[in-house]
Amino acid sequence: MDSQGVWVRLKTHRWVYSFSIVATLAVGILIGTVISFGVKGKEGQKSSDATPLTVPAPRQLSNEFSRIAKELGPSVVNINTESTIKNMHRHHGENNDNGDEDNDGGGGGMDDFFNHFFGGPGGGQMSPFGPDNGPIRERSLGSGVIVDSKGYIITNRHVVEKADRIRVRLQDDPPGVQHDAKVIGEDQETDLAVIRIDLDRSLPAAKMGNSDGMEVGDWVLAIGSPFGQVGTVTAGIVSAKGRDIVPGRQFQSFIQTDAAINPGNSGGPLVNMNGEVIGINTAILSETNAYAGVGFSLPSNTVVQVYNQLIGPEHRVSRGSIGIMFDSVENPAIARVYGAGTGVTVSSVVPGSPADQAGLKVGDTITSIDGQRVSKGSELVGDIASRKPGSKVDVGFMRNGKQEHTTVTIDDRAKLFASRLGEEDNGGEGSTPKQGKFGITVRKLTPEMADRLNMPVSKGVIVQDVKPGSFGEDVNLNRGDVILEVNKQPVNSEQDLAKVEAGLKSGQDVVFLVRPRGSTQQDGTIFMAGTLP
Repeated sequence: MDSQGVWVRLKTHRWVYSFSIVATLAVGILIGTVISFGVKGKEGQKSSDATPLTVPAPRQLSNEFSRIAKELGPSVVNINTESTIKNMHRHHGENNDNGDEDNDGGGGGMDDFFNHFFGGPGGGQMSPFGPDNGPIRERSLGSGVIVDSKGYIITNRHVVEKADRIRVRLQDDPPGVQHDAKVIGEDQETDLAVIRIDLDRSLPAAKMGNSDGMEVGDWVLAIGSPFGQVGTVTAGIVSAKGRDIVPGRQFQSFIQTDAAINPGNSGGPLVNMNGEVIGINTAILSETNAYAGVGFSLPSNTVVQVYNQLIGPEHRVSRGSIGIMFDSVENPAIARVYGAGTGVTVSSVVPGSPADQAGLKVGDTITSIDGQRVSKGSELVGDIASRKPGSKVDVGFMRNGKQEHTTVTIDDRAKLFASRLGEEDNGGEGSTPKQGKFGITVRKLTPEMADRLNMPVSKGVIVQDVKPGSFGEDVNLNRGDVILEVNKQPVNSEQDLAKVEAGLKSGQDVVFLVRPRGSTQQDGTIFMAGTLP
């Protein structure tokens, strides 16, 4: 087509367009005339007395929430962590009788259970970092709150656990600016950690409140970075106090709230209407790994006690213990059978522990500590844990219907329950906790756990954690596996495993009888074996 043809067409289109405008204007004038005639036709109606509407000046009506958010916001930080971990071996990928790969589908409820109640990566995103069986890079997000203007920050242990690099973003930081942080101390029992950033200026610090003063129904705010959304504020009330969300988990009695808490909120503050931190948001109860109206915060009174020890010379929490175990769920039948009425009935005594040396036995019911009546396990643990190792206490107990007394020397809880807590004291300042020869942390599998995790049995111990590079990892043990036997010896408690572990030496063969995580009765058990290095 030549240029003249193109010009003619454009000219023709322009003429049509001009005609359309003229026609449209004509129709518009006609319609406008009709409309104006219609309005003008309503005689007798006047609008000169109508008052024009105005927009009022900006005014805060419910200003308590916004005031607290502005006041506390600058002290709440976003925490980013990076860690390199080995790609987990998939011993569950064995073939079953049908020739299909036995796939657990990624964990689902099991992962939620461990991540929320035992502490886990919590919302981390993994990206390949090498071949399928090579190391992978894990990134996770969390929150924290500045409690000292020198840069000391409280957060959850599971937010910074095993991280190669920890970076903190302040609320007023420009995009992309983050500050490297170092871990000052961690406490596995309460899932708390203290980290620090070193800046050349004073930082805004939050005020700590008294969690004992909170009542059910009191308003609270949760501040943090859910899903990485920095500076998010949600409101709710205290739904309950004294929640023990994992049976037998000591030192974790939570404040329950319906303020929205999601992945990424971990480590952020729960705040009262005085603008004081009365809790550290730690866990949620949800089947979807997202907000379902039930969140848990560790009370500030517990947080302060742990913080003050973590910033001390040893950078660790020292708790007293006498080396006994008891049923975490109160059951009147136990007291009736053992004829003690009220008290704490001993179900296990750690060999060589202070309780063992003082003559306490399984079946004894502890009724008093230094003359103070004890009726619940939480009272006993709270009293003993608050005492310094080396101090002595008078323990009153019932045995065969007779009241007796013995003197017990308090020991360090971390030493007595090293295999259960996954830590030993090696005397170094700020030393890294060590696990036993197997490099695993376990807990007794209770009927409640077995039911929640759809396990066919309630015998054995459930693997809580596996240390990277450990013997446990070498034989392919994973979190959630249930160990039933070790070298033909039944293992039904942390103490059972510790005894077997203590009797093994380097070079010995070790065979675990295991029911893998997520398995059913039909799936059966498998062996995992290796030679102890």
